Amino acid sequence: MTVYFIGAGPGDPELLTLKAQRIISDCPVCLYAGSLVPPEVVACAPQGARVMDTAAMTLDDTHAEIRAAHDRGEDVARVHSGDPSLYGAIAEQIRRLKADGIDYQIIPGVPAYAAAAAAIGQELTIPEIAQSIVLTRLSMQSTSMPPGETLENFGRSGATLAIHLAVRNMREIERQLTPHYGSDCPVVVAYRVGWPDQQIIRGTLSDIRAAVRAAKITRTALILVGPALAESHDFTDSALYDPAKPHVLRPVAGVDLVEDHNT
Repeated sequence: MTVYFIGAGPGDPELLTLKAQRIISDCPVCLYAGSLVPPEVVACAPQGARVMDTAAMTLDDTHAEIRAAHDRGEDVARVHSGDPSLYGAIAEQIRRLKADGIDYQIIPGVPAYAAAAAAIGQELTIPEIAQSIVLTRLSMQSTSMPPGETLENFGRSGATLAIHLAVRNMREIERQLTPHYGSDCPVVVAYRVGWPDQQIIRGTLSDIRAAVRAAKITRTALILVGPALAESHDFTDSALYDPAKPHVLRPVAGVDLVEDHNT
């Protein structure tokens, strides 16, 4: 018996990986986070499967279901939103599985920041503008952040920030990041990316809070901040395809490689 932690992606059932779909369709037990994962994602569960929305369940409740499945010798698809490695709350589940000697595997999924970038049709790492992405969140009512992991510290880097679980605290984001990015820094708020009611709100650190309030968005949103989010850029092309900069698979322009058949 194995518990499969499955990344369901941001919400679009077509962004479920082939491996994830195959495992869900084979498991007689499917536990999914219904507040973040639409039922369509787990519709491929086999006929007669025990399919449960865990939104109202506690950790003890879900683990009891897993232990019962273990006693029956039935595999479990434990379906989480996005990619389970990021804010998936699987670490505490894995700790209990290890204590009970229950096998598990992790199946990755499309993370929210990647789906949001696709939705706005942009790259998040622009040459000479931003080459790093910081995935973070704010404390608010959830688990507190470790010392040093603050927006102010991350803001000093100038990187593209992907801020989770923070749409109710736009004022604090503006306050902490404006000194480092400037009030005109582009911001994108992606609400329920991949769902039928998806919304993309663009603005700047100075006006995004009002736009989010007008849209009445209070949850299930990812906030992207950084100069790479500008809709147009004057930047140098990446060296990746520069003919003057060779690599092992491409010679310098005008210089032929002679293949040595003796090597």
